[in-house]
Amino acid sequence: MIKQRIAIAMALALGAVAHVPSLAQGYPSRPVTLVVPFPPGGGTDTGGRVIAEQLARRWGQSVVVENKGGAAGQIGAEYVAKAKPDGYTLLLGNIGTQAINPSLYPRMAYDAASAFAPISLVAELPLAMMVNPSVPAKTPAEFVALAKSRPGQLSYSSSGAGGAPHLVAEMFKDQTGTFVLHVPYRGGGPAIADLLAGHVQLSFMTVLEASGNIKAGKLRALAVTGGKRVPALPDVPTLSETVLPGFNAISWIGLVAPAGTPKDIVDKIASDVRAVLADESVKARFAALGGVPRSTTPQEFDKLIADDRQRYAQIIRSRNISVE
Repeated sequence: MIKQRIAIAMALALGAVAHVPSLAQGYPSRPVTLVVPFPPGGGTDTGGRVIAEQLARRWGQSVVVENKGGAAGQIGAEYVAKAKPDGYTLLLGNIGTQAINPSLYPRMAYDAASAFAPISLVAELPLAMMVNPSVPAKTPAEFVALAKSRPGQLSYSSSGAGGAPHLVAEMFKDQTGTFVLHVPYRGGGPAIADLLAGHVQLSFMTVLEASGNIKAGKLRALAVTGGKRVPALPDVPTLSETVLPGFNAISWIGLVAPAGTPKDIVDKIASDVRAVLADESVKARFAALGGVPRSTTPQEFDKLIADDRQRYAQIIRSRNISVE
């Protein structure tokens, strides 16, 4: 009799477990906050608003973009790292916040390697090498010659010390033997604003955030930094085609959640991102802006972050780059 009761109890318990509803069922049932850890106007912000709009349509819930800029993305990233891990506060991180900052800021308020649950890559973002129209250089080779003739007299803006635009510019300087002063800003928007105003002469920014000003003739694109030309700027050559054979450096943006977010919620968001980015109209929208939409599984995104973290750590060490 005792054995029968035990068997019945176990069967009931297993049945109850089998009928526990997935946490992802009905998610999201209220608005979701998407934190962009940079000011409005930059490439991460622009891409974030595209994906937020599309996920809101798919979910039937608002996805509110909240800009929390500062400290090279650390303020917004820390906010999400300490948020409740329920899927209702997400971070649109980029290569800087997820892969570069750990090598530049050894005393961050959170452990970038363990504070987040990777969800999916959203887009790859090639960078554009661009100048204010007052700069006489029309090609990368002409800019290199100009910079060598005026060492230390030209300056370039970046979205912040240690970010991808900064590191790519330093790689360009190192490989061309030029000396151009670095002027860091708190985000891509302010960096482009001062380039437009002529306060600096050069910037490396994502095509996503720069293409509008380039197409309007307000800025001149000399090259792009990826391995191939960008559909949004088909007439602009790569640096690899011109002065630096083999040069290939891009940025990216992707979704992460606070560590501890239930796996089924993470998987659902990743699946929905894949569905959104598979839509031809969304692909065309990213392409027109200069981004390359690309989704991944959470595991694939985790590996990408880890690989880039290692690659940029080596670059930072070898070039003795430090936060200014």
